[in-house]
Amino acid sequence: MKAVCVYCGSATGARPVYAEAAKAFGRALVENNLALVYGGGRVGLMGLIADEVLAAGGRAVGVIPELLVAKEVGHTDLTELHVVPDMHERKKMMADLSDAFVAMPGGVGTFEEFFEVYTWAQLGYHQKPVGLLDVNGYFDPLMAMLRHTVEEGFMRAPLLDMIQVAAEPDAMIARLKAYTPPANDKWATNRNVV
Repeated sequence: MKAVCVYCGSATGARPVYAEAAKAFGRALVENNLALVYGGGRVGLMGLIADEVLAAGGRAVGVIPELLVAKEVGHTDLTELHVVPDMHERKKMMADLSDAFVAMPGGVGTFEEFFEVYTWAQLGYHQKPVGLLDVNGYFDPLMAMLRHTVEEGFMRAPLLDMIQVAAEPDAMIARLKAYTPPANDKWATNRNVV
C-alpha cells in the first residue's frame, strides 16, 4: 500500500474533534509512509488533512474539477494537483491513484464518494480496502442503516463486513494493511439477496 484516498468534508463540522482527527490522520499517513490522495480542496477537513500531511513532510495529491478551481477552493501548495474536467474524471483518477479508501466525517459528497468505491468493491471492480474513520461515533447511524439493509434482505452480511471501521487513525491504517478481500463477489451465492 502506497497511497490512501481520503473522502471528507469541505467544512470542519460542528465539533473540534473532527478537525483534530483530520490532522491526526494526516500525521498517521506520513508516519506510515503513505501518500494522501484527496479531492484537492483547501477548505474544511480536506484542507486540514492536506496541510498536516505537507507539514509532516508527506505527499499530498489532489484531484479537483475545473469548476471548483474556478471557485478558488483548490489547494495550490500540494505535492501534485490534477485539474480534471468534471466529477466523474475526478473520482476515477482518485481511485486509480489509490490503494485504499477511507471516509471521514463529511456531507453528501463524502457519502456519495464512499458508496461508489464500496459498491465497486462489492461488484469486484477492485480489491482495495474501504474504510470509515468513525470519529466521535459520526458513522454509527450509517452503520445502523447498513445493518438494517442486511436484516431486511437487501445485502448479505459478508458485504457489510467489507467495510473497515475504526475510531483512531493508527487502528484504521492497521485494518487497511491487514485487509483481505472476500473470495466471492455479491453475485456468487443468492441471486435474490444482493
